[in-house]
Amino acid sequence: MANIEWSIKGPHFINCNCDYGCPCQFNALPKGGSCQAVVAWRIEEGHFGDVRLDGLCAVNTYAWPGPIHKGGGTLQSIIDERANDKQRAALVAILQGEGAAPGVIMLQIYRAMCATVKPPLQQKIELDIDMEARKARLRVGSIIDTTVEPIVNPVTGAQHRARIDLPMGKEFNLAEVASGTTVARGEVKLEFTKSHAHIVYNRMTSGGPQRA
Repeated sequence: MANIEWSIKGPHFINCNCDYGCPCQFNALPKGGSCQAVVAWRIEEGHFGDVRLDGLCAVNTYAWPGPIHKGGGTLQSIIDERANDKQRAALVAILQGEGAAPGVIMLQIYRAMCATVKPPLQQKIELDIDMEARKARLRVGSIIDTTVEPIVNPVTGAQHRARIDLPMGKEFNLAEVASGTTVARGEVKLEFTKSHAHIVYNRMTSGGPQRA
């Protein structure tokens, strides 16, 4: 399946353990030296070769003992319970960056930096994403619970808005920055509160991310 072209269009979010802004976006080292994250996609329109993926959701959980580029990470993918066998195989391939040239997209880069890949799970995924409002909600059974909300000014209580614009980004060109709280109890255990999150709406392809 490595040479099959694919595309997934729709919103996704990341919540990681770093402070707002995420040093990775600026070629800096992660807070505390290690990197952990959950990434969730809602696929409005997608395909893997001739396998349609419209309407499905998918999640990756990651943990690296140090900066991502030093490797040694652990990855587990979680696939929408509604996916049939072909769709499940296709989503696992996409989540691991198959079919992409090295260094083109973050899915391939992250997979290359993971020494351990846990067996994928197939679960009910409840996912709501509102990029404009900078809000998201993720539930994966009793395994993952994530809330993404706007950053709030600590003095005035007003919502704060910030964006990251990366013309040569491997994941996105434009993202809305938010605040995320995650607890994950799967093979990749995560726990962070009011840490960096960003929400993106784009088309991720085996040839690279595109603005949608």
